[in-house]
Order: sequence, then structure tokens, then C-alpha cells
Amino acid sequence: MPDLNQFLVALLVRLGIMAAIASVLARSNRFKSMLMQESRTLNQRLGLSLWLSGIFAALAVTRLVSKNYQAADLGLEGSLLAGLLGGYVTGLLSGVLISLPAVFHGEHLTLPLLAGIGVLGGLLRDMAPEPEEVWRFSPFFDLSIYRFFTAGKDHRRTAFHLVLLAAIGCAELLRQILGQFFNTFRLAPPDPHSLTYVALVAATLFSVAIPLKIWNSARTEKKLEDQGRLLVEARLAALTSQINPHFLFNTLNSVSSLIRTDPNQARVMVFKLSKVLRRLLRKHENFSALRDELSFIEDYLAIEVVRFGEKLRFVKEASDDTLDMLVPSMLLQPLVENSIKHGLSNKVEGGTIRIHTHRGDAKLHLLVEDDGVGIPEAKLATLLEQGIGVSNVNERLKVLFGNQYRMWIDSQPDRGTRVQIEMPELQTDLAAAS
Repeated sequence: MPDLNQFLVALLVRLGIMAAIASVLARSNRFKSMLMQESRTLNQRLGLSLWLSGIFAALAVTRLVSKNYQAADLGLEGSLLAGLLGGYVTGLLSGVLISLPAVFHGEHLTLPLLAGIGVLGGLLRDMAPEPEEVWRFSPFFDLSIYRFFTAGKDHRRTAFHLVLLAAIGCAELLRQILGQFFNTFRLAPPDPHSLTYVALVAATLFSVAIPLKIWNSARTEKKLEDQGRLLVEARLAALTSQINPHFLFNTLNSVSSLIRTDPNQARVMVFKLSKVLRRLLRKHENFSALRDELSFIEDYLAIEVVRFGEKLRFVKEASDDTLDMLVPSMLLQPLVENSIKHGLSNKVEGGTIRIHTHRGDAKLHLLVEDDGVGIPEAKLATLLEQGIGVSNVNERLKVLFGNQYRMWIDSQPDRGTRVQIEMPELQTDLAAAS
């Protein structure tokens, strides 16, 4: 029966078109951000409406321009989806906008039909026990019936899915009835007394369910990405929270040791400490310019120089083209502190800390070097995994850059220690994103 075959093919084409539209929209980051918001402002609802109505109105134009593409008109499904996702305002406005091509073509009853279907979608959204239930919609009514009788006390959830199924089926039947008596578009079955109406209603159910499933998959993927990002930020915050108290504790110890022996020097240290604290109490960012990090090191070493006197010397060799590059905040301070605490504090004549920076091979190269007592070979082998200072820096670099960085330590007894870092070049325009 050719007419029946053409009708069934048209139903399959409708499903294919809806799947293609949903897949294309799911690739848009802006559309995905709209899907992530369950509570939307009026402007956000209008924006969602414009996205959906623009696409489904274009499909209606396709149907009106070419008689061979009758299956392309998915205005009822689009209006219902708009209401389910955005509520009354989105559904109503989408229904009106989607119907405009048909209205201009003389199908005047299309406007109240699609506007009403959009509002129906908003009503169904409000009936949901929770917003997430809309995304769990399934076109398989037998599964919903089974859940209704086996869900125990959770009848409201299963009843919602049954009502949603019935509402979509009734909306399609209403379109068919209006299309028989008025100038309104419908994809009419070739044999009204056969099971073709069942196939038609099933196609409409799947036309609503398919985009919901595709977009829910996109939402789930976006949630996983956000959770991964939040996990990284939490790890960075935890690592930084280890550094700051450790640094402050050691600095306050230095101040307390001078209060009785040299009050004037203690006051100088408190002043220097206040400059350091102002830096630490500013809004935390994952990255800062190398220029700021070196300035912070100078303030920190000014405190230590008060404590150690001329025994502690500092040499800075920073290339000018590296000063505006970004590095993880508080990257150098733990390394400098380790040089003082473990390399120079036990050396009678003191020593020198040298920081050298340069660019090469699209990498930023950092070197923190001292001429202290060095690190024993047995301890050097596990230095990157133990303690707070060096291991913390290594862990932060690993979280931020994965395998795109290198950090290694060379040390010889009585000759000093070198800590070298290679990391990707980051420009200052990334600071806003950190």
C-alpha cells in the first residue's frame, strides 16, 4: 500500500529531523547553559523561546514552501518542548512565534492551537514532583504503568509520567481533529480506521522524548565537566590553605624571637609582615604575574633578612620577557622557604638564594638555587612526595598542567640545591579566567 508506506516513512523522517535538531543544539555551549538552569529570569526564558521558535518556525516554512516536506513541520512538538523546559512564558511565546508562518499562509487556528500546547507544556512542568522528572520522561507507557503499581509510596512521580504521556497523545489527537474540520496542518493517516493513529501518536511521543534524552545527556556531560573543574579548584584551595598557615607560623616565630632581644627590629618585621599579609588576604586567584610573585618573594625575604642579617643574600635574574607571564600563585615562596630552612639556616656563614627565569621552546623556565648544606641522597629521592613545601608545589603543578610540566631537584652535600621547573607559557589575558 504506497500511501501507508509513505506515511510510515514520513513518521520516521519526523523522528530523524527531531534527533538532528536536538543533536545540533546540544553542541552549542550557549544552549547547553540554558538547559542547565532550572530557574530562569524572564530574559533567559525569552532567550530559550527564541532559540526553539526560530528553528521550529523555519521547519514550518519548509513545509509551506515545499509540499514534499510535510513531515518537517514539528510545531506542536516544539511548542510542547518549550513549555516543558521553560514554563508558561516560554511555551506561550514559542507557540505564537512558531505558528506565524502558518497564520500568514491562512491557517489561522494554528496560533491558538500551538500557543495552548505551549501553555500545556508549562502546566505539565509545574505538575512534576521536581524539575528533573521532565528529563526522565519515557515514551514507553507500559514502563510507566509498571512503575505506578510497583513504586510503593512514590505514586506522584509515576502518575506525572502517565499524565505527560496522555497529554502528548491528546495534543496529537486534537491536532488531527482540528485538521479535519479547519484549515490547520496535520499529517493525516491514509486509513483513519486502522492502527495508523497509534503509529502517529507513538511518533509524536518519541519526537518529544528524543530531544529530552539527547539534551539530558548534554546536561549530564556538562555537570561532569563542572564537577571536575570544581574538584580541581577544591584541590588547589586545599593545597594553598596548607601553604599560607605554614608560612605565617614560621614568620610569626621569627617576630616572636626578636620581641625581647631587639624590639626595633621586631617592629620592622611586623611592618614587612603587614605587606605580606595584604597580599595573602587579597581575593585569591589561581594564577598571578611572575612580576607579582617576585615582588612577594622580596617582601618575604626582607623579613628573613631581619632575622638572619647579612648571612642571607638574594639574587634575582629574571628576563624582562618573563615578568608578565602567569605562574601559579604562591609558587616560589615554599621553595625559597625550604632553601632558608633546610639549606642556609644550618650554615654558619649563611649563603645566597638565586632565582633565575627565562623563556625557551614555548616554556617558562624557573630556577630556585641556594648554596646551602644540600639534601641527603636518601631524602632527595622522596622529596617530591613528602612534606609541605616542595611536594605541595609539585602537586599543584600536576593538577594545573597534567603532563605538560617538569619539576626536578638537584642537590649535592655542602654545595647546595637547585629546583628547576618547566611549565607552559601562559599569557596575562588568562588571569581573568583563573
